[in-house]
Amino acid sequence: MDQRDPSGTQGDQMLRLDRQLCFPLYAASNLIQRLYRPLLEPLGLTYSQYLVMLVLWEREPVTVGELQACLHLDVGTLSPMLKRMERGGLITRIRDVEDERRVLIAPTAPGRTLKAQARGIPHALAKKTGVEIDRIDALRDLTHALVDQLGEAAEREKTLSKQPG
Repeated sequence: MDQRDPSGTQGDQMLRLDRQLCFPLYAASNLIQRLYRPLLEPLGLTYSQYLVMLVLWEREPVTVGELQACLHLDVGTLSPMLKRMERGGLITRIRDVEDERRVLIAPTAPGRTLKAQARGIPHALAKKTGVEIDRIDALRDLTHALVDQLGEAAEREKTLSKQPG
């Protein structure tokens, strides 16, 4: 029987939870977010808000579209979060004077101040995990490569789904 044949026993084996790529990534993401929670609470940030602030501290202002692409979030997830962050005084959302269709996101002064408080978070997280920094670097690089591949596959899928019949 062809090893890639999805019928029968081989197909059943491929449906085992421990054979899925998605599950350990999903579990790792959930566990990392739990470890971040107590580190982010003093800053008043959720994990998703922390990711937004990381992008803004690195480069500001950014458009909503750039944030979507960078964080791999859809507009339905990102927009309400940005509104909450704006109400909380962490960011500003303003129309781009060059193109009024675009909304630019930037940290406020209090949002910028959080950066100094956040500087110790990566080290604290590494300490909590007990994973050596060089191993974290290797895992991060491997995961970035996977994200790039998955992003390309998603784009191909989107292109194919738009093609007529």
